[in-house]
Amino acid sequence: MTQARFDIRREPVIVSFDESPAFTEVYGFVGSQGKVFLEGQRILPVGRDSETVIVFMHPATTLNLMPLPVALARSGWHVLCCGSRFAKNDAPLIMEKVAADLAAYMRHAREVLGYKNIVLCGWSGGGSLTAFYQSQAEHPDVVETPAGDAYDLTRIEMPAADAVMFIAAHIGRAVTLSEWIDPSVMDELDPDRRDPELDLYGDLVRAPYDAQFVNRFRAAQLARVRRITDRVLEVLDRLKRRGGGEIERPFLVHRTLADPRFLDPALEPNDRRPRWCYLGNPETANTGPVGLARYSTLRAWLSQWSIDHSAADAERCMAHITKPLLLMENSADDAVPVSHPHRVFAAARMTDKIYHRIEGATHYYRDQPEHEARAVGIIDAWLADRNF
Repeated sequence: MTQARFDIRREPVIVSFDESPAFTEVYGFVGSQGKVFLEGQRILPVGRDSETVIVFMHPATTLNLMPLPVALARSGWHVLCCGSRFAKNDAPLIMEKVAADLAAYMRHAREVLGYKNIVLCGWSGGGSLTAFYQSQAEHPDVVETPAGDAYDLTRIEMPAADAVMFIAAHIGRAVTLSEWIDPSVMDELDPDRRDPELDLYGDLVRAPYDAQFVNRFRAAQLARVRRITDRVLEVLDRLKRRGGGEIERPFLVHRTLADPRFLDPALEPNDRRPRWCYLGNPETANTGPVGLARYSTLRAWLSQWSIDHSAADAERCMAHITKPLLLMENSADDAVPVSHPHRVFAAARMTDKIYHRIEGATHYYRDQPEHEARAVGIIDAWLADRNF
């Protein structure tokens, strides 16, 4: 397919299915009346039919206004952007339920919209979801959430995609948090009590960082994540033993963006801007309202943020996928660490897999139409070579 420029039109895609959760998880009508209602959007090139649709989904947000899906539609592809039940509110997010939401869109794409071929595109935070979903579609084995609640994906019809794309994507939310969380926090209830020897934004620590410091820092990050996990498990167990109406509890996690790689460009070097990240100034983002895992519930922590419990780990899941894989790294990515796409690609066991690196591209291709066009061109050629 050539990179022709099509006008596009958008149409809402509403999907619903029966489900009755033990308690109301998200505000509104979703799940509280025995049904889950999902809102997506199909982006179509005007005047171009297709037997193939490219499906995007992020666990916690919508992607229909992001640059890559729109650019692919303008190039001539049919694109379906799917919103989960937790869109724009990941505090209670359960990855197993997001996979069920994606399954509903996949069924809709085949059975209602009539597409012969489905290509699942995991972009950014959607990469681990894509890998998790496809691994379960090909080899279902999840029957409960990490909190021990029954949620049987083996009983859900989960159509497998015909090909998978993993673009500017990290390994998973739990792995990313374990590498970003601020280990200087000594008291989860008081973020001002910090270890100055581990505070990247304090007066004692300055880049560049030597290997000894980085190793100590990484160990402290894991230790903090696991302390929170231990507390989550203890509270969940206490609530279950107590009985009664309280079965879930929300909590706040302070300071969750302190990755030495954002401040020291010599660590996993690429073309990213130093002392910057996809959320802007990392020191500001470390305490901002949209930080990773800032607001969570007990069950959501285990499902999406605990490195020892979350099933949505692209490195593990990719080993169970057989369909063709296109993986793209952006060389100036200011969100995804260099090691993540390399680890995911190394873990992939399918016979048809290919790796591309787009030189100079940032995470969102902001003000980079030439790099966005390069990404679309790679996708065009890859899909055409496989007769999609």
